[in-house]
Amino acid sequence: MIAGGGGRMKEVHSLGELRLARQGLPGPLGFVPTMGYLHAGHLSLVRRAKSECASVAVSIFVNPAQFGPNEDLAAYPVDLPRDQALLEQAAVDLLWVPTADQMYPAGFQTWVTVEELTRPLEGEHRPGHFRGVATIVAKLFNAMHPDRAYFGQKDAQQLAVVRRLAQDLDFPLEVVACPTMREADGLAMSSRNARLNPKERQAASVLYRALSAAQQAHAGGEREAGALRRSMVEILQAEPLSRIQYVSVADPETLAELQGEVRRTLLSMAVFVGKTRLIDNVLLGD
Repeated sequence: MIAGGGGRMKEVHSLGELRLARQGLPGPLGFVPTMGYLHAGHLSLVRRAKSECASVAVSIFVNPAQFGPNEDLAAYPVDLPRDQALLEQAAVDLLWVPTADQMYPAGFQTWVTVEELTRPLEGEHRPGHFRGVATIVAKLFNAMHPDRAYFGQKDAQQLAVVRRLAQDLDFPLEVVACPTMREADGLAMSSRNARLNPKERQAASVLYRALSAAQQAHAGGEREAGALRRSMVEILQAEPLSRIQYVSVADPETLAELQGEVRRTLLSMAVFVGKTRLIDNVLLGD
């Protein structure tokens, strides 16, 4: 295990401050980009980065460009003092909190688009979302110059998009995937879980139950994509508070939907529980 950089966490806001602070950090530098309202999933990424890198930096930026016109950016939970305290406790070396004006100044018109990978799944239901994600990730990488960047497997499509972007644009860094952190009942940790009322919170475990049923069927020898899909849909439909947006059995690399016999596959879903949209996934056959 490599020891962290030590000392008190430095917080910066402007790009100039960031570049100056970045110069003083011993390498390798691990980077965890976030939208804040941190939970144990984010902190697990920080811990992984601490174990593999000499210094760890975190960014907090609620990226307006990845919210669609029908998605409420204003409702996204924000609690910077709490986040700062959690990152201090986690012994993060550098926290960067830029503003929207800094990231998208007046006249901004350059966007990064990852083509094929962003069309299905989340891309189909959230047009423009991944253009916003790819653009901000490219900007964050360009400003931070990390050696490793840490992302959670919960956002499987985002992870695939970031990997492709880093490869295609020759960013000299390693994209590290970290396992999804879950609550005791299996619900994937997410900042959006805070929006669920108690009944909805109880119902939300249905996503993991549906994924687990397909996982067990696969472990028992089921290889037919349609059967795996049906096993997830049946469980989701049995929960009155859930409304399916999509259920997918896809190729883990291309994210193309699979038919017939499958071996290695990504099971994923987007489900509304009440008004809150939740996503989750598991990889089979790894």
